[in-house]
Amino acid sequence: MSGSKNEVGAWAKRCYFAGRAAMEVLLRPYDLGATQWYVLHQLANDGPTMQRDLLRMLQIERATLSVVVGTLARKGLIEQVPDRTDQRQKLLRMTPAGTKLWDELPDLALIHKVAFDGIDAADIAIAVRVLRTATERLDNLLRKETLP
Repeated sequence: MSGSKNEVGAWAKRCYFAGRAAMEVLLRPYDLGATQWYVLHQLANDGPTMQRDLLRMLQIERATLSVVVGTLARKGLIEQVPDRTDQRQKLLRMTPAGTKLWDELPDLALIHKVAFDGIDAADIAIAVRVLRTATERLDNLLRKETLP
């Protein structure tokens, strides 16, 4: 078995960017970016969602999410509704136009299929375990807010 600890991170990053590039290519004809797709995916699959909750789910900056939500709202794909209890908070929901577009989008499971079909399930489980452990350790380090 070859590969150093540095290669794991490098290959994880390359795989992420390759998958993201494939998403961009598949979504370009629909004038959508990957982050816009993730917002629509959340709303299509889990229903109306508080905008603040998307920050945690998507792990993006508040300003980035504001731009994405604004763009989707201007396109008429989602709407922002003030929360009943706290008017400053926004509930996001898909519009009929957003639902129609969502139903027309290609199935992005193709990316997963191309990337992982034919790879032994045990090998995938090992990769998931290693990357999950590394991510949890880094998240814990960041929570402590102390870097060595």
